[in-house]
Amino acid sequence: MARLKVGDKAPRTNTTAIDGSPVTVPGRNNGLVHVQFRRFAGCPVCNFHLISMARRVDEVHAAGIRQVVFFHSSAQEMRKYQAQLPFSCVADPAKQYYRAWGVETSLGALFHFRVLINGARWVLGQRRFYRKAENGVFGLPADFLVDAQGVIVACKYGQHADDQWDVDNLLQAAQGVSEGPPIVAAR
Repeated sequence: MARLKVGDKAPRTNTTAIDGSPVTVPGRNNGLVHVQFRRFAGCPVCNFHLISMARRVDEVHAAGIRQVVFFHSSAQEMRKYQAQLPFSCVADPAKQYYRAWGVETSLGALFHFRVLINGARWVLGQRRFYRKAENGVFGLPADFLVDAQGVIVACKYGQHADDQWDVDNLLQAAQGVSEGPPIVAAR
């Protein structure tokens, strides 16, 4: 599976979010789109991360960024975990978009101390643990920042389950876009 890189055209993406709203990448609003690929819907690490992104959604919107999050789970399973999030969440149980964007799996997805720590923090905070890991637990995260012309202006493929951009990384990538040529986000 070929990975995408800065300067590549993003795969044209027209789909529907779990709330029924249309999702299009590149966006229709001439702004930036942060396309995130996460693991399965009940993933404690992914959910801990997305809660932190949701807390700062006003900053992200103020920077002109719309967020779209893909999970390799069904919409039914996702509604249990992601329905309350303030951004578009898309079910991709067939991994159609994962393949198109070059997002992979790895046995090493779970073997990092941050995976254990942040996974435990979400489980303890929510007082629940996932019951189903649709499409497995070895998915890797990926982040892309796409401009209004559909060009990838920053990207990151995670090395383990908790290796993704936080809000500060996203805002820094967006600032780099507004100040000059495309940038490559650090691993």
